[in-house]
Amino acid sequence: MYAVIRTGGKQVRVAEGDVVRVERLTKETLEKGAEVSLTEVLAIGKDDGLHLGSPLVSGAKVTGVVVRETRGPKLLVYKKKRRKGFQRTHGHRQDLVEIRIASITA
Repeated sequence: MYAVIRTGGKQVRVAEGDVVRVERLTKETLEKGAEVSLTEVLAIGKDDGLHLGSPLVSGAKVTGVVVRETRGPKLLVYKKKRRKGFQRTHGHRQDLVEIRIASITA
């Protein structure tokens, strides 16, 4: 059984036991081992076929356990305007959370 969830503006395909990295869910830090519930389920795939939501599958929920909080790779943003002497470099690292998927309920 697998599910397609929406979190952080992205869609992620998950199955039970998977470890996925998603954008940080709350502004507060989550403790290791905390339980997380993801309710924006777009589709659920079972043995009997695929169940699509419009836009969400009603009553479906994916629960997971926080493995750790981490940060993504550093992305460099470089801006330049020609013939003006303007150059600027700016860096960004996204806050991420690793979640181990515990169960998928339809």
